[in-house]
Amino acid sequence: MSLRFINAEKRIHDSIIFPPFNLSVNRGQSVAIYSSVNVREQLIQLLLEDVRLSSGEVKIGNDSYGENKQIVGFLFLGSGLYERLSVEEMVAFTKKLYTSHESVVEVIDTVQLGSKRKVKIRQLSYSERKRVQLACLLVQNPTYYVFEEADQNLDLESKRIFLAVLQTLKQKEKGALILTGNMESAITGADEVFRLDDYGLHSIQVHDIPEDEPVADETLASAESIQPVRFEKIPTKVNEKIVLFDPTEIDYIESNAGQTYLHIKGESFPANFTLSELEGRLLPFGFFRCHRSYIVNLQKVREVITWTRNSYSLVLEDTEKSTIPLSKTKMVELKEMLGL
Repeated sequence: MSLRFINAEKRIHDSIIFPPFNLSVNRGQSVAIYSSVNVREQLIQLLLEDVRLSSGEVKIGNDSYGENKQIVGFLFLGSGLYERLSVEEMVAFTKKLYTSHESVVEVIDTVQLGSKRKVKIRQLSYSERKRVQLACLLVQNPTYYVFEEADQNLDLESKRIFLAVLQTLKQKEKGALILTGNMESAITGADEVFRLDDYGLHSIQVHDIPEDEPVADETLASAESIQPVRFEKIPTKVNEKIVLFDPTEIDYIESNAGQTYLHIKGESFPANFTLSELEGRLLPFGFFRCHRSYIVNLQKVREVITWTRNSYSLVLEDTEKSTIPLSKTKMVELKEMLGL
């Protein structure tokens, strides 16, 4: 049995929030959807049945979602806690509300708040309150867990606890769906990571890095020489995992203090190649060396701005409307490319 999105599409008036996509969240698996706030909110409202899909459906197993939504639990970005209650009272109240058979004490110990069982929620730190939220979700004991930005602004201890809980849930054959706008959160917490936007659902390839085996350019080059097909994805390292990005995902690339960074959807990721190496690899995909420290994906450029006779910038069509420099000599090259 799995939580399934089948040809799920959402439009609001004439705007596409997300085109039709298919996705399954199986028991014993954690899946992350990396998306904008708007997409995330629509998915949550869909699962709460506050909105409907424009087309497609959501199912649990072969049954409609509505008939089984009680086996889905949510951890929202907002707390929804009663601050006048103690930690123990809040979890006990949730247990009674959901007629659960889980142990209140064991659940509180799982989120490591045993020493603060009698403390009022209003006296807790932000991270401790999020752990109370997690405890309230655990005491419900649903089959599928939906996490909205679960580790946002958490301290390191609470992040560690959240990841440990995720592993335990998978061992118990629970399914987890992580909805986030932070790539690091998606990669750290999930077995499979997808990006969902108005272009559709795209898998983001993630690989664990073997212990004592550093990521090196020569290792990747060796792998390329063995492959009969061209290796097109660009690798970067996030925590202890290698993430492979499609060239079309990259907005621009920057070199700063000897380190190269890929800029994607408002986030930056360190790359293992120099700017010159990336220029050669990405040239066939429409990338342009616009400045000694920058390479830009020309498909993402919205405007060319002339500040003075010798000063130019490129404005991208990303959410931040990023502005990157365009050198005078490169302006001449760009005009020739554009036929101007």
